[in-house]
Amino acid sequence: MSNRRELPQLRAVPPATAGELFRLIRDGSATSRPELGRATGLSRTAVGSRVDALLGLRLVRESEDAGSGVGRPPARLSFDASAGVVLGAAVGRSRTQVAVCDLAGAVLAAGDVQQEVGLGPDDLMPRVVGALAETLGLAGRSAKDVRGIGVSVPGTVDRARRCSSNSPIMAGWHGVPLDRYFANLGPAPVFLENDTNVIALAERHGHLLRQQDALIVKASTGFGAGIVAGGTLQHGALGAAGEIGHVKYAPAKGIACRCGEVGCLEAVAGGWALVRDLQARGLDVTHVRDVVDLALGGDTEARRYIRRSGRHFGEVLAAAVTLLNPAAIVVGGDMAPAYDLFVAGLRETLYRDASAIATRELQIVAATHGEQSGVRGCAELALDEVLSAAAIDRSLVG
Repeated sequence: MSNRRELPQLRAVPPATAGELFRLIRDGSATSRPELGRATGLSRTAVGSRVDALLGLRLVRESEDAGSGVGRPPARLSFDASAGVVLGAAVGRSRTQVAVCDLAGAVLAAGDVQQEVGLGPDDLMPRVVGALAETLGLAGRSAKDVRGIGVSVPGTVDRARRCSSNSPIMAGWHGVPLDRYFANLGPAPVFLENDTNVIALAERHGHLLRQQDALIVKASTGFGAGIVAGGTLQHGALGAAGEIGHVKYAPAKGIACRCGEVGCLEAVAGGWALVRDLQARGLDVTHVRDVVDLALGGDTEARRYIRRSGRHFGEVLAAAVTLLNPAAIVVGGDMAPAYDLFVAGLRETLYRDASAIATRELQIVAATHGEQSGVRGCAELALDEVLSAAAIDRSLVG
């Protein structure tokens, strides 16, 4: 028997690509050619060729740094967020929000599409694309500036096929690829995500800077939850993670839900259920936003129903908090303007029913970007893809 030791095989690490250098520049980790060389181990010549390629894409600017040191300081490299735009379209049941954002995700111009509930994609999407084209003009940009388009819809989505997937609340949308509707806006790629998950993406420039484990909840016409664990958004095996509004809930037993089943949380606590119940009591409301407006104006019934909605939601959310132990719950959606009322009810049942350790340091906070959370999240969705290191490298090869 041989006593020779087999040495481990060492794999050569491929040199950093232009896309990886761009990532360092974009997040501020390296701001000069020498810093890029130190960070990547690339030679001065290799760094130079990659930076020149990025300058050619207009994604990076290079300017003389007026430093105070001895000798000529290195030129400063910075990400040029004005080199293009991305578009965001947050499609809802009765309203779609659109926006044009720069490459840092800042909103340059925004607009709304008010729509009838239940429209199919052939009826709604041309209107959405028209609103995006109009908003592009307001931002002083054109289709040639668009690098990507992010779209969100309620319910489960098939991100690869860019379509709604088995979502009972999006009748007529199942399996219809949405990217085809955007051809008039040029060849920019289209990306699709669930409406609550894009709020979670927007919180990268908000609460997720400080918390890596969070539940982002959308309290609106319906309920949804975006699950962020270890800084990563969770989708689940079939992309259906977070459909908390359709958990079966004892107080809703026997009550029909808009999804076609009975006994869902939404059937007693969702925004559409509040509208149903308040209409039965004689209030002139057609959307949960109307309920919120009445509550903020002091209407006793509207205030009571929103707080009651929070209590129902807190009962179901307590199990998720106990199971996942998030550091924060971030509340967005159309009920968020009545945050104090909704969260007062939520706290009553959440802290009563969740485990003591899971709530000991739990923070409950409002979504950072308010009404713009959806479109900003759609922009982040597109930026994740079109400004990734791999996408940058592909554009240079092409």
